[in-house]
Amino acid sequence: MLYEIVQHFPKDMNFKKEGPLISLYQPTHRSFPENKQDPIVFKNLLRNIENSLKQLPDFHFIDIIMKPFYALKEDKEFWNHTAEGIAVFACLNKCIVYNLNNSVKELAVVANSFHIKPLIKAFQSTENYQLLGLSRENFILYEGNRYGFKEIAIDQDIPRTMKEVLGDQLSDSYLSHASYAGTGTPAMYHGHGDVKQEIDKDTEKYFRYVDSYVFENYSKPSKLPLILISLKEHRSEFKKISNNPYLLEAGIGKSVESLDLDEIHQSAQAIIEAINIEKIKKMAESYAKAEADSLGSSDLDQIAKAAYENRIETMLIEEDTIVPGKIDAGTGKIQRGDLEHPDYDDILDDLAEFVLSSGGNVFVLPKDKMPGDTGVSAIFRYV
Repeated sequence: MLYEIVQHFPKDMNFKKEGPLISLYQPTHRSFPENKQDPIVFKNLLRNIENSLKQLPDFHFIDIIMKPFYALKEDKEFWNHTAEGIAVFACLNKCIVYNLNNSVKELAVVANSFHIKPLIKAFQSTENYQLLGLSRENFILYEGNRYGFKEIAIDQDIPRTMKEVLGDQLSDSYLSHASYAGTGTPAMYHGHGDVKQEIDKDTEKYFRYVDSYVFENYSKPSKLPLILISLKEHRSEFKKISNNPYLLEAGIGKSVESLDLDEIHQSAQAIIEAINIEKIKKMAESYAKAEADSLGSSDLDQIAKAAYENRIETMLIEEDTIVPGKIDAGTGKIQRGDLEHPDYDDILDDLAEFVLSSGGNVFVLPKDKMPGDTGVSAIFRYV
């Protein structure tokens, strides 16, 4: 295939870049009939790219570099399964496509570097997550984001209930209690300490199994945050024995059976949103401390020099702000220019690439969350 649909940033962008670099962003739609217009919008953006390429002194390679875009335009299967946006990056030897869960603004740029700010924003927030609905008798898994969630299909051969997992190890006390009280009914022990201890042992064994299974098969591969849905007493027990580093402190303290899907989604989104708000707050606090210690700045020229010297630990960029120009690769000095010309790009975007390539962190924030008013702020590794 002429293009590759990828999922990881910035890992999937680590390839040899030859020739002019094309960046295309487009908002898309999940369903018919809204998505019917998406290929038409894409076609219009391609015209902008073609016109920009023609400004280059040697544009005989237009057919080569544009071939993956033309193929993508005709890919009906792709356009029938888009989400909220797409990002396409291409050079002479490679073309990759991100299918995004975040809406993006239309943009088509030809430059000497990729335009990655919208992609940074799309991947910086905690968007996707997994949900574990847990009781003493069973568990269920979901995966979701702000737009909804769905149950994760688990192979039917995988033990899921306590009876299936413990089998012959299941205590007589638990079987007697389950028969008397009914599956899922809160335990009523009435002072029978031995019975309670046996049932607690069964519960711990089962919870350890669930914890290990979910971590090894879902949390570890996906690295997504895990939200626990369970009764408060079960949540406390599970957190004591859990070794899953992706299990969030915040959870939903009700039985999964008592909640409808909308209630689960709303509760999960509230938890994720709180995490993102706290993340931005900590960034602002870190910058304020760094600035007070002369290890932070919002001066564009100073930040460009520090980025060139690989001295930036964290950089904050203002969303939707563009500074047209380029950075001299030999000196780190800024040169202003026209964004429509292929020789120039967004300086803030180039700075982001410098910082990411040197192992630094880059975050894109809304204007009201930025600590400065220049469009960029940075925390330095050292003076």
